[in-house]
Amino acid sequence: MASATASAAHPLVSPSILLPQNPNFHPQCPNFLSPTHPRRLPAFPSLSLHSRPPPRPAATASAFADVEDDVTGEDSDASAASAASPTKPKTGKAALLLKRDRTRSKRFLEIQKLRENKKEYDITTAVSLMKQAANTKFVESAEAHFRLSIDPKYNDQQLRATVNLPKGTGQTVKVAVLTQGERFDEAKNAGADIVGGEDLIQQIKGGFMDFDKLIASPDMMPKVASLGKILGPRGLMPNPKAGTVTTDIPQAIGEFKKGKVEYRVDKTGIVHLPFGKMSFSDEDLIVNLFAAIRSIETNKPTGAKGVYWKSAHICSSMGPSIRLNIKEMLDYKPSMAV
Repeated sequence: MASATASAAHPLVSPSILLPQNPNFHPQCPNFLSPTHPRRLPAFPSLSLHSRPPPRPAATASAFADVEDDVTGEDSDASAASAASPTKPKTGKAALLLKRDRTRSKRFLEIQKLRENKKEYDITTAVSLMKQAANTKFVESAEAHFRLSIDPKYNDQQLRATVNLPKGTGQTVKVAVLTQGERFDEAKNAGADIVGGEDLIQQIKGGFMDFDKLIASPDMMPKVASLGKILGPRGLMPNPKAGTVTTDIPQAIGEFKKGKVEYRVDKTGIVHLPFGKMSFSDEDLIVNLFAAIRSIETNKPTGAKGVYWKSAHICSSMGPSIRLNIKEMLDYKPSMAV
């Protein structure tokens, strides 16, 4: 009776599933029908795997079409608005052209032919080529760029020092001095352009920066500390390593007036150093360049490992760089620099 009732209620249920001899039958399992108390299965219409849903009414189909048109219209409007909105202009390094997109002037392309690319020259030949390439309407500066095998983020691999260029820099240096007491008159007599104390500190806070070097006596440094955010980014903050914090103020003024230059390694391990003007003779430029090389070699950081000198280049302000032969540069003798 149970099998007949179940099969009559639902045509998809086989009568054998309700018989006790069925191996999948278990009387305690609620998912199986009990032969004594059969559950009445709901009557489902006959289903076919190939059956399709009934077609939508005309009103419903038109409503769906209108919704789809609205959605696609909004998407197209949004894409058009995003395309029409102006892009934010790039600033800083992002605004610079890529190397493949840069164009050189005719003057630079002509003087670039004076030297062979990636060829290493001795100091005498390099200085001569550098002067030939300096053909602008103003007097260009001579620059040296040394790539060293150091990483300045480590304390034992930092490089910051000064060098006295024997032939000077060719520039007029305006020196300001922060001091007080008896040293006030000493600084004036030594040739300082600006001398002051707390009044000069207030002027600097107000934006006064009409000087090239700032020298301070040690007793003024607690007051100068408040100028760190102003002078630090400009490289004018007095520092004992740079020789701008000293008790012998007249000597410091004289050295900077004659051609004392401060240099330091940048984040990429390169030292940039000016060593004269193109109006100097070849011999004077060689003397200054050798003094700079000797100073960098003398102040080699204790943490520098391996090959200290990676590359060395010299150039004029508006000219191409000329690569130096490292071995010949280091073997250059002072007696040759007349």
